[in-house]
Amino acid sequence: MRPSFVVTALLIWCSAPALAQQDGAALYATHCAQCHDAGDAQNRAPARGAMQAMSFDHVLGTLTSGSMAAMAKERSDDERRAIAAFVTGKAAINSASDGQGRCTQQISGFPQPLDGPRWNGWGVDLNNSRFQPADMAGLTATQVPRLRLKWAYAFPGASVSFAPPTIVGGLLFIGGTDRKVHALDARTGCTLWTFAIDAAVRAAITVAPLPGSDQFAIFFGDLRANAYAVNALTGALIWKTKVEEHPAARITGAPVLHSGVLYVPVSSLEEAAGSQASYECCTFRGSVVALEAATGKPVWQAYTIPEVPHPTDKNAKGVQLFGPSGAAIWSAPTIDVKRGAIYVATSNSYSNPPSATSDAILAFDLATGKLLWSQQATPKDAYVVACYGVDKTNCPEDHGPDHDFGQSPILVTLRDGRRVLAIAQKSGVVHGLDPDDGGKILWQTRIGKGGALGGSEWGSAADQDRIYVANSDVRFLRDGTRRLDSTQGGGLFSLDLASGTVVMEVPPVACGDRLQCSPALSAAVSLIPGVVFSGGVSGFLRAYASDGKLLWEFDTAQDYKAVNGVPAHGGAIDGPGPVIAGGMLYTNSGYGQWSGVAGNVLLAFEVGTE
Repeated sequence: MRPSFVVTALLIWCSAPALAQQDGAALYATHCAQCHDAGDAQNRAPARGAMQAMSFDHVLGTLTSGSMAAMAKERSDDERRAIAAFVTGKAAINSASDGQGRCTQQISGFPQPLDGPRWNGWGVDLNNSRFQPADMAGLTATQVPRLRLKWAYAFPGASVSFAPPTIVGGLLFIGGTDRKVHALDARTGCTLWTFAIDAAVRAAITVAPLPGSDQFAIFFGDLRANAYAVNALTGALIWKTKVEEHPAARITGAPVLHSGVLYVPVSSLEEAAGSQASYECCTFRGSVVALEAATGKPVWQAYTIPEVPHPTDKNAKGVQLFGPSGAAIWSAPTIDVKRGAIYVATSNSYSNPPSATSDAILAFDLATGKLLWSQQATPKDAYVVACYGVDKTNCPEDHGPDHDFGQSPILVTLRDGRRVLAIAQKSGVVHGLDPDDGGKILWQTRIGKGGALGGSEWGSAADQDRIYVANSDVRFLRDGTRRLDSTQGGGLFSLDLASGTVVMEVPPVACGDRLQCSPALSAAVSLIPGVVFSGGVSGFLRAYASDGKLLWEFDTAQDYKAVNGVPAHGGAIDGPGPVIAGGMLYTNSGYGQWSGVAGNVLLAFEVGTE
């Protein structure tokens, strides 16, 4: 399970009736405190401090129509509003500020050439390499030390965006927890348009021509399992398709476009819902859905667990249980044009019996969705949030360690022509597989201790020689406070792709006396020739040479004057990694879900003249 579920794990409702007259504090104490005030960070529910950084509108939207709506369905509108006000300490916001910072001139086309510098989608290419070539980066190793902040954009009424920006044709597209997609000028940060959607967007956006038309579209998914195509220049909806009807389904990995087909990965929150003793756990199966890019019409849906969940045992309270279930896909798929295959990485199982395709790399046929092969990394990893909670009723017997994959496989062609499918895991192990021999294991190398929050969490990067991997291993103090342990976790590694040998290691950078700090490196890393960029839970964004030498660092955990006039503050860096294009670098800052410093900014850097 990914830290991504978290906003939404907001109120794991431990069911009990409530009087309509109860205020927010009483409702919280009755339904929420058991999980959120438990003092055990491993139970996966965010602490009160993290929820206080969220906006009232965001929390209310999550409870009313977002991914927690099914969990809060027994509460009245007034009760939901009371809880949102209590946990955030805020009232409904006036969203007029969203109109500030508008571009003064309307556009009729992309301001820059479409074949110019760009970072399109999660992994910058179909291989998900997160490697930006020199001509696209427009930034060299010698220029990196001169990077200076150019502008900051603050997400109105929301915590930081979970989604990285996409840069194409001089425009920047990014989804937010404010349930909007924002189109900005990539150089100045002014707002061109915003598009309201049903739920938050936490995955990268892809820009491409709409087949059979003269339009350019952006393609993305939201946390209610909707996929969208929207006009890139006007923000007008082209189509919208619900890709999975399961009430816990969501899209957290970026959909990938290839040859007129949009491939959408599907994950879920049932791992959290399954923690209720009254819940019939579990019935969700991860999948990939192929859609016609022109119309949004489904072409095929391939499930990560072929077997339909069936009744198994009953839990201790007599509630029927189901299995197998789980194997969600949290990350963007990887396209192998040579073999006509699509590769995905799966999560743990949710219930018994554990699936042989959970915690695994799966290969599907691009044209039909037929499963070609699977390679499992961690067998028998059945797990739900209840396993670390107070009420363990639905925790599978002999539960696993929650060591699923949170990142995309990277397909690399080595200089000698051999190919490697490389990926790091929450277990702390990096794997090299042979995509041309049924996913045969080539090598496995441990770089971290592993854990429910990593090991390696969100994303690695690779060139033709090495894979660069950030290590989280985040830990919390065992004093019931849910505070981060400032002495545990971290480290950046590069491994030889041919052998799996560690060739570079950057030790963890201590926090010193900084509060709400961890040396953990959980966010995705990004790569340009000779330089790897890595953001930390500490709030620092750092750039290292390929030999591990520190080239540049910037403390993002500070206040900013935002171009859109919204109060702005940076904090912990987690989730999405830096994006580099056209001589500029962009990063999100303020991921407060796991006790790090919360914030709400997108920061843009350029090379200074000094």
